[in-house]
Amino acid sequence: MATAELLKFLIQSHYEDNESRFNTLALQLAAHEARAGHQQLAVEIRRLIDKAKDQQTKIIPFKADLSALVLVDYDLQDRLADLILSSGMQNRIERVLKEFRQQEKLKQHGMGHRRKLLLCGPPGCGKTLSASVIAGELKLPLCIILMDKLVTKFMGETSAKLRQVFDAIAERRGVYLFDEFDAIGAERNLDNDVGEIRRVLNAFLQLIEHDQSDSLIIAATNNHSMLDQALFRRFDDVITYNLPDEQERSRLLGQRLGHYKGKAGAAKLVKSADGLSHAEIVMAVNDAIKDAILDGCKTVDGKVLNAMLIERHEAKRRSEGQ
Repeated sequence: MATAELLKFLIQSHYEDNESRFNTLALQLAAHEARAGHQQLAVEIRRLIDKAKDQQTKIIPFKADLSALVLVDYDLQDRLADLILSSGMQNRIERVLKEFRQQEKLKQHGMGHRRKLLLCGPPGCGKTLSASVIAGELKLPLCIILMDKLVTKFMGETSAKLRQVFDAIAERRGVYLFDEFDAIGAERNLDNDVGEIRRVLNAFLQLIEHDQSDSLIIAATNNHSMLDQALFRRFDDVITYNLPDEQERSRLLGQRLGHYKGKAGAAKLVKSADGLSHAEIVMAVNDAIKDAILDGCKTVDGKVLNAMLIERHEAKRRSEGQ
């Protein structure tokens, strides 16, 4: 096809909003330029096409029937430096990123990259943040599946919605987070189980096993002991989170205080934060910083922060006692 004809059809497909045809014609144009000896131009055209494919999830909105099921965040600022985890945990997250970025090299050797992750551990210990960091580092949208909208009381409806979600996972590359995953992943022989939930779990097992998309699928749960054992082998990696140890608490306090740190009595604060989750420590630090701002202080008073940490302990005890 002559270049003039290619350009004409390329423009036509653009105004007809025919993305598939536009990409095909653009690749034909790149091939034409390569045959004509214009290698650099051909490379640039292909690079633009690849870049557009990477960004297309930011352009095409979810269908109306999915927009109520999926909360999408395109502008993620979280990075690896925001994760305060043990070195072992940090390495496991970094390995997921490394394999994703070099997946073509793995494919050449018949190997696949990690893209189905199960995150387990207490609330507030970094599971959701880890999903956000992975999406942010890979420049992919974070798509959070709203479990309260997914699970319904009508027979067959939840499984149908689940299939819609997996269709989206296949069509649009992103990081898909199933938070509070035990809502559909609970052990099938639990006494309080009902037939419909068993069918939903079976549907999920089949869908995730056959999924060959370019997306990452992350399931997060606070109650991994409740999960059906068949689930674990469907994931490429199972990562268990814990409450922060002394070193992590020290790093987290220092990171969150930033220039508000001052002379806050670090050792005592690290001890006071023992038993709190990452999220609870962050909330206490934020409360102390707000207190300093309102009092016109440039640094946080260690006594105030200590009191905020104690408040979080008390709130936690009340919550666990309910």
